[in-house]
Amino acid sequence: MVMAADRARDFLENERVFRLGALPTEQSHPLTAHLSRVITGDLAGGVRQLLAVDRDIVAVARRVFDGPAYAALVDALATALREGRTIYFTGCGATGRLSILLEAAWRAFWRDAPAARRGAQAAGMEGRVRSVMAGGDYALIRSVEGFEDYPVFGRYQLAEAGVAAGDVVVAITEGGETPFVIGTAWQGVDAGASVFFVFNNPADVLSEHVARSREVIEEPRITKLDLATGPMAIAGSTRMQATTIELLVVGAALESALESFLGEGAPMGELGLTVDRAAQFSDLLDRLSSQAGVASLCDWVRLEADTYAAGGRVTYAADDLLLDVMTDTTERSPTFSLPPFRPHSDREALPPWAFLKDPARTTAQAWTHMLGRPPVGLTWDAGLYRDLGAPAVLAEDPPSLGAEAILDFKIGREPDPSRYEAASAVLVRLCSQGRPPAARLEDEAQYSCCLECAIPFDRPVAASPLRLWEHLAVKLVMNSVSTATMARLGYVAGNWMIHVSASNKKLVDRSIRLIAAQTGMSYDHACHELFITLDAPDASGRHASPAARTIDRLLGRG
Repeated sequence: MVMAADRARDFLENERVFRLGALPTEQSHPLTAHLSRVITGDLAGGVRQLLAVDRDIVAVARRVFDGPAYAALVDALATALREGRTIYFTGCGATGRLSILLEAAWRAFWRDAPAARRGAQAAGMEGRVRSVMAGGDYALIRSVEGFEDYPVFGRYQLAEAGVAAGDVVVAITEGGETPFVIGTAWQGVDAGASVFFVFNNPADVLSEHVARSREVIEEPRITKLDLATGPMAIAGSTRMQATTIELLVVGAALESALESFLGEGAPMGELGLTVDRAAQFSDLLDRLSSQAGVASLCDWVRLEADTYAAGGRVTYAADDLLLDVMTDTTERSPTFSLPPFRPHSDREALPPWAFLKDPARTTAQAWTHMLGRPPVGLTWDAGLYRDLGAPAVLAEDPPSLGAEAILDFKIGREPDPSRYEAASAVLVRLCSQGRPPAARLEDEAQYSCCLECAIPFDRPVAASPLRLWEHLAVKLVMNSVSTATMARLGYVAGNWMIHVSASNKKLVDRSIRLIAAQTGMSYDHACHELFITLDAPDASGRHASPAARTIDRLLGRG
């Protein structure tokens, strides 16, 4: 049996490539340094602090939009569309969900746009943009432990997807160091594709501290888009500003390539593209940060925080926003160690605090409508995992990541008593552009509270072919609400997510740094204490993260 001390020593000696504390995305943002205290006494002030960090995006986006790397990306995407090639967006975790969102938005355009506007070019276009997420579509709803740590997994998934010469690979990684995403970049190069590497830490800092990132940054066959905006509103929570600017920049590039492909028959004005996208994003923030916008967000936060504090559950009803809502709701689990989404067949696991439903469709229909295609999972067997050099935990007991497992998450209109068996069961009907979902759940009357929450803008957001501005608006709102809610419930200390999961090596490193920061001990000492906790069962009944349990133990808290 390998003891905690041995595993800690192994991590310290052999996993130094996962020490990422020097990266800005892993550091504390000065604007939110006291967020947990502010949000307890002044919720509106805390929400404004979160939104203020999103302002860091505007100047960086303007620089990138005016730069040669962005122009090269738009040109490569447009060329691939004209030449019948395939565009691949690859990512892991938040950027994997972003990649799936881009594919789904693309498919929705070709599915829903009037045939007269699309013209004869529409044939076969839906499948020309594809996403490759670490762990496959299954990872959209539940994290697949350890997948992001292996570049060979990224290589194999992209090769399995069929990448070939002349295609475009846009490898998106929040911090710029994710091994899986780096693996997809190298596979794209080897296949003869045009490869773009999109990241959110300064290239020089990455090159100095992370060898695998330096190799990509120094490779002339890979075009780099450095979107570094500085620290996140919550230290290390790259699902926030890092992924937001990546959605803005990569989404804008895909929309511009689409406009170029459609040509004179669909000029920019008809498609609804905006010329100054940085200014448009700034306008979104202005409207969200208005007195009315902040008041609406605060009402929403109070509703969720009070519901969870009472042991209740929140269920979102949405239709065309379902994927946006799923992205934020899924990401709360690893960020704050909350119960993850539960398969319908699993009645033993704890139900998730928040879930979502499409009131107009069955589960199978909802998945297909949301993704623009049926869900696609991974069907890797033990032999393949061994061939790829996977750790024993994967090779000996391969996870079930296929389409059947995905469809076991019942996101359709079917009755689900687990959502309203708690004393406080809130159903939130999400309004898009002022319109709530047209259909209603079959069991809507069973919820103790049913209300409508609008995206708090005084007028509809700008139209665009891939609904980029609506996706951005929903992301800003959901990120702010979920983060403020968890901070209000005590899941944040200062601006550190003290309940972060430790499900991969990067998160183990983040947990160690968090323990060291909260207790004043050295990194090495904190590492040993974390592995002691990882070996001990959680007897608290609170399902706290290993980092939080370690801090409580060391500081003598129950």
